[in-house]
Order: sequence, then C-alpha cells, then structure tokens
Amino acid sequence: MAALAPARPRDILLVEDDAADAMLIEEALLQLGAARTITLVQDGVEALEHLRDPDLAVPDVIVLDLNMPRMNGKELLAVLKEDPQLKVVPVVVLTTSSSPGDVSDAYRRHANAYITKPVNLDEFIHAVQSIDAFFLDTVTANPRDDA
Repeated sequence: MAALAPARPRDILLVEDDAADAMLIEEALLQLGAARTITLVQDGVEALEHLRDPDLAVPDVIVLDLNMPRMNGKELLAVLKEDPQLKVVPVVVLTTSSSPGDVSDAYRRHANAYITKPVNLDEFIHAVQSIDAFFLDTVTANPRDDA
C-alpha cells in the first residue's frame, strides 16, 4: 500500500452489514488518508434514508456491498442511478461475489468500480483514486482547449 499516493480525503458512505468488514474498510481508508469522514449504514434502506436526508451532505463516494438484508446492493444501485440528485455520486461495489453476472449487472447499473472481498487494499484504494482522477479531469477540462 505504501506505493500509492494518498487519495484526496473525501466523505464516504459505507453501506456494509458485516461489522468486521466495515471495521477493516474504515481503518484502511482512514490510515491511507482517503477518508475525511466515513458514515456506516447497514443496508440499502438505511442508505437511502441517509442520502435523502436534507440536513446531511451527499457523500463524495459510496462504497457498497451487494449482499445485505432489507434492500440489497443491487436494488440500491438501481435506485441511486435513477435518482437525478444521487446518480452522480460514484459507487464502488465491494462484495464477496465474483460471479460474472453480478459484475456485469453492477456495471450495467453504472457502478464505477467492482472489487471482490477479501479485498486487495491496493486495488480498492486505486479504484477510489481512479474515480477521483476521472471526476477531477472531467471538471477541470476546458472545452476551449480543443479549439
């Protein structure tokens, strides 16, 4: 992990029902300086309540498990990408499933990255940094430079 430069600290919504996985992910993100804040919710229903609360800021990134009770990650991803205000929030799927169907389904629903557990932390941080670099490039691109 030392070879990677720290990501720009960001506000992260972690949607994860496994307490041990959540603790490891939080610790890694904080140690690497990738997180300014991490809000943990247990499932998709709780995530939507958080995201739709007008008193709370929208996170910079959502880290999403697929296999959860009540509303799973697939269902949440579909709702997020249909919501005009939430569809722009990058989503990193972090799950135990390496099923080709789950991977293609997540990308079809516009996930920005798909990483399987047990997570390779370098790969996870690289995915978050790549999302950051993409959005930074998109925001700073000046159309007049092409003229």
